[in-house]
Amino acid sequence: MISALIFDCDGTLVDSEDIGIAAMHAHALPYGLTLTLDDVATDFRGKSMARNVAELARHSARPFPDDFTATAREAMAHRFRRELKPMPGALEFIARLELPFCVATNGPRDKTELTLGLTGLLPYFEGRIYCAYEVGHFKPEPQLFLQAAAGLGVAPEHCAVVEDSVPGIQAGLAAGMQVFSLCHPETIPPALAGRITQISGVSDLKDFLG
Repeated sequence: MISALIFDCDGTLVDSEDIGIAAMHAHALPYGLTLTLDDVATDFRGKSMARNVAELARHSARPFPDDFTATAREAMAHRFRRELKPMPGALEFIARLELPFCVATNGPRDKTELTLGLTGLLPYFEGRIYCAYEVGHFKPEPQLFLQAAAGLGVAPEHCAVVEDSVPGIQAGLAAGMQVFSLCHPETIPPALAGRITQISGVSDLKDFLG
Protein backbone atom coordinates (compact mmCIF):
# COMPACT_ATOMS: atom_id res chain seq x y z
CA MET A 1 0.00 0.00 0.00
CA ILE A 2 1.29 3.47 -0.91
CA SER A 3 1.03 5.83 2.07
CA ALA A 4 3.33 8.64 0.85
CA LEU A 5 4.82 9.96 -2.38
CA ILE A 6 8.36 11.25 -2.84
CA PHE A 7 8.90 13.28 -6.01
CA ASP A 8 12.07 14.13 -7.83
CA CYS A 9 11.96 17.74 -8.99
CA ASP A 10 13.74 18.35 -12.31
CA GLY A 11 12.02 16.52 -15.14
CA THR A 12 9.38 15.12 -12.80
CA LEU A 13 7.52 18.14 -11.40
CA VAL A 14 9.14 20.91 -13.46
CA ASP A 15 10.21 20.70 -17.10
CA SER A 16 13.76 21.84 -16.34
CA GLU A 17 16.08 19.00 -17.36
CA ASP A 18 16.42 19.88 -21.04
CA ILE A 19 16.61 23.62 -20.33
CA GLY A 20 19.28 23.22 -17.68
CA ILE A 21 21.40 20.79 -19.70
CA ALA A 22 21.22 23.03 -22.78
CA ALA A 23 22.27 26.05 -20.71
CA MET A 24 25.25 24.15 -19.24
CA HIS A 25 26.29 22.91 -22.66
CA ALA A 26 26.12 26.40 -24.18
CA HIS A 27 28.09 27.82 -21.24
CA ALA A 28 30.95 25.37 -21.91
CA LEU A 29 31.16 25.87 -25.68
CA PRO A 30 33.51 28.92 -25.50
CA TYR A 31 36.08 26.68 -23.78
CA GLY A 32 36.37 24.33 -26.74
CA LEU A 33 33.80 21.74 -25.67
CA THR A 34 33.82 18.77 -28.04
CA LEU A 35 30.61 17.13 -26.79
CA THR A 36 27.40 17.81 -28.70
CA LEU A 37 24.14 18.62 -26.99
CA ASP A 38 22.90 15.16 -27.96
CA ASP A 39 25.96 13.66 -26.25
CA VAL A 40 25.05 15.18 -22.89
CA ALA A 41 21.24 15.19 -23.12
CA THR A 42 20.82 11.71 -21.66
CA ASP A 43 24.12 11.23 -19.85
CA PHE A 44 23.71 14.33 -17.65
CA ARG A 45 20.13 13.60 -16.59
CA GLY A 46 19.78 13.03 -12.86
CA LYS A 47 23.51 13.51 -12.15
CA SER A 48 25.06 16.01 -9.73
CA MET A 49 26.23 19.40 -10.97
CA ALA A 50 29.80 18.66 -9.85
CA ARG A 51 29.88 15.45 -11.87
CA ASN A 52 28.47 17.11 -14.97
CA VAL A 53 30.83 20.10 -14.80
CA ALA A 54 33.77 17.71 -14.42
CA GLU A 55 32.60 15.81 -17.51
CA LEU A 56 32.31 19.05 -19.50
CA ALA A 57 35.80 20.10 -18.40
CA ARG A 58 37.24 16.72 -19.38
CA HIS A 59 35.98 17.24 -22.93
CA SER A 60 36.99 20.90 -23.31
CA ALA A 61 40.18 22.27 -24.88
CA ARG A 62 40.70 25.03 -22.31
CA PRO A 63 40.38 24.92 -18.51
CA PHE A 64 37.27 26.35 -16.89
CA PRO A 65 37.61 29.40 -14.64
CA ASP A 66 37.13 28.95 -10.90
CA ASP A 67 33.65 30.50 -11.08
CA PHE A 68 32.42 28.29 -13.94
CA THR A 69 29.89 26.40 -11.84
CA ALA A 70 28.48 29.59 -10.33
CA THR A 71 28.13 31.33 -13.69
CA ALA A 72 26.66 28.19 -15.26
CA ARG A 73 24.01 28.16 -12.53
CA GLU A 74 23.27 31.82 -13.28
CA ALA A 75 22.85 30.99 -16.97
CA MET A 76 20.50 28.14 -16.09
CA ALA A 77 18.45 30.34 -13.76
CA HIS A 78 18.13 32.99 -16.48
CA ARG A 79 16.70 30.45 -18.90
CA PHE A 80 14.40 29.01 -16.21
CA ARG A 81 12.89 32.46 -15.64
CA ARG A 82 12.16 32.77 -19.35
CA GLU A 83 11.09 29.25 -20.28
CA LEU A 84 10.26 27.03 -17.31
CA LYS A 85 6.88 25.34 -16.99
CA PRO A 86 5.52 22.59 -14.73
CA MET A 87 5.43 19.11 -16.20
CA PRO A 88 2.03 18.44 -17.81
CA GLY A 89 -0.59 17.69 -15.17
CA ALA A 90 1.83 18.05 -12.24
CA LEU A 91 0.38 21.21 -10.68
CA GLU A 92 -3.18 19.97 -10.90
CA PHE A 93 -2.27 16.57 -9.43
CA ILE A 94 -0.30 18.01 -6.52
CA ALA A 95 -3.06 20.50 -5.70
CA ARG A 96 -5.49 17.61 -5.18
CA LEU A 97 -3.11 15.13 -3.54
CA GLU A 98 -4.23 13.98 -0.09
CA LEU A 99 -1.38 11.60 0.80
CA PRO A 100 1.75 12.94 2.53
CA PHE A 101 4.31 13.99 -0.09
CA CYS A 102 7.62 15.79 -0.52
CA VAL A 103 10.44 16.55 -2.96
CA ALA A 104 13.80 14.78 -2.78
CA THR A 105 16.31 16.12 -5.29
CA ASN A 106 19.98 16.01 -6.20
CA GLY A 107 19.76 19.76 -6.83
CA PRO A 108 20.57 22.50 -4.31
CA ARG A 109 17.84 24.19 -2.30
CA ASP A 110 18.05 27.58 -4.00
CA LYS A 111 17.60 26.05 -7.46
CA THR A 112 14.78 23.81 -6.25
CA GLU A 113 12.91 26.68 -4.61
CA LEU A 114 13.42 28.81 -7.72
CA THR A 115 12.03 26.22 -10.13
CA LEU A 116 9.12 25.24 -7.88
CA GLY A 117 8.36 28.93 -7.33
CA LEU A 118 8.40 29.79 -11.03
CA THR A 119 5.90 27.01 -11.75
CA GLY A 120 3.47 27.68 -8.88
CA LEU A 121 4.39 24.49 -7.01
CA LEU A 122 6.43 25.90 -4.13
CA PRO A 123 3.49 26.58 -1.74
CA TYR A 124 2.65 22.87 -1.76
CA PHE A 125 6.20 21.85 -0.78
CA GLU A 126 7.08 24.41 1.89
CA GLY A 127 8.95 22.57 4.64
CA ARG A 128 9.01 19.36 2.58
CA ILE A 129 12.07 19.78 0.38
CA TYR A 130 15.00 17.37 0.83
CA CYS A 131 18.22 18.16 -1.01
CA ALA A 132 21.20 15.87 -1.51
CA TYR A 133 23.61 18.73 -0.85
CA GLU A 134 22.22 19.00 2.69
CA VAL A 135 21.90 15.26 3.32
CA GLY A 136 25.43 14.64 2.04
CA HIS A 137 24.43 11.76 -0.23
CA PHE A 138 23.39 11.87 -3.88
CA LYS A 139 21.25 9.52 -5.91
CA PRO A 140 21.82 6.64 -6.77
CA GLU A 141 22.59 6.29 -3.05
CA PRO A 142 19.38 5.67 -1.06
CA GLN A 143 20.01 7.96 1.93
CA LEU A 144 18.21 10.99 0.47
CA PHE A 145 14.99 9.03 0.01
CA LEU A 146 15.32 7.38 3.41
CA GLN A 147 15.62 10.77 5.09
CA ALA A 148 12.61 12.04 3.15
CA ALA A 149 10.57 9.03 4.31
CA ALA A 150 11.62 9.65 7.92
CA GLY A 151 10.59 13.29 7.57
CA LEU A 152 7.16 12.23 6.33
CA GLY A 153 6.88 9.69 9.16
CA VAL A 154 6.22 6.82 6.76
CA ALA A 155 8.15 3.53 6.53
CA PRO A 156 10.19 3.22 3.30
CA GLU A 157 8.24 0.18 2.13
CA HIS A 158 5.05 2.27 2.16
CA CYS A 159 6.59 5.12 0.13
CA ALA A 160 6.56 5.46 -3.63
CA VAL A 161 9.20 7.40 -5.54
CA VAL A 162 8.44 9.27 -8.77
CA GLU A 163 11.56 9.67 -10.92
CA ASP A 164 12.74 10.54 -14.41
CA SER A 165 16.36 9.36 -14.23
CA VAL A 166 18.18 6.06 -13.84
CA PRO A 167 20.15 7.24 -10.76
CA GLY A 168 16.84 8.19 -9.14
CA ILE A 169 15.31 4.83 -9.98
CA GLN A 170 18.35 3.08 -8.52
CA ALA A 171 18.11 5.16 -5.34
CA GLY A 172 14.41 4.41 -4.90
CA LEU A 173 14.88 0.68 -5.34
CA ALA A 174 17.88 0.69 -2.97
CA ALA A 175 15.70 2.43 -0.38
CA GLY A 176 13.13 -0.38 -0.64
CA MET A 177 10.45 1.83 -2.15
CA GLN A 178 8.04 1.36 -5.03
CA VAL A 179 9.29 3.30 -8.05
CA PHE A 180 7.29 5.02 -10.78
CA SER A 181 9.39 5.93 -13.81
CA LEU A 182 8.98 8.80 -16.24
CA CYS A 183 12.13 7.72 -18.13
CA HIS A 184 12.02 6.73 -21.75
CA PRO A 185 11.77 2.93 -21.47
CA GLU A 186 14.73 2.38 -23.80
CA THR A 187 17.04 4.23 -21.38
CA ILE A 188 16.30 1.89 -18.47
CA PRO A 189 18.73 -1.04 -17.98
CA PRO A 190 16.97 -4.42 -18.32
CA ALA A 191 17.92 -5.33 -14.75
CA LEU A 192 15.79 -2.44 -13.49
CA ALA A 193 12.91 -2.51 -15.98
CA GLY A 194 11.03 -5.35 -14.32
CA ARG A 195 11.20 -3.73 -10.87
CA ILE A 196 9.48 -0.42 -11.67
CA THR A 197 6.15 0.90 -12.91
CA GLN A 198 6.25 2.98 -16.08
CA ILE A 199 3.99 6.03 -16.27
CA SER A 200 3.65 8.73 -18.92
CA GLY A 201 2.99 11.61 -16.53
CA VAL A 202 2.49 12.48 -12.87
CA SER A 203 -1.27 12.51 -13.29
CA ASP A 204 -1.15 8.76 -14.09
CA LEU A 205 -0.40 8.13 -10.41
CA LYS A 206 -4.07 8.50 -9.53
CA ASP A 207 -4.66 5.05 -11.01
CA PHE A 208 -2.35 3.49 -8.42
CA LEU A 209 -3.52 5.26 -5.26
CA GLY A 210 -6.20 3.72 -3.12
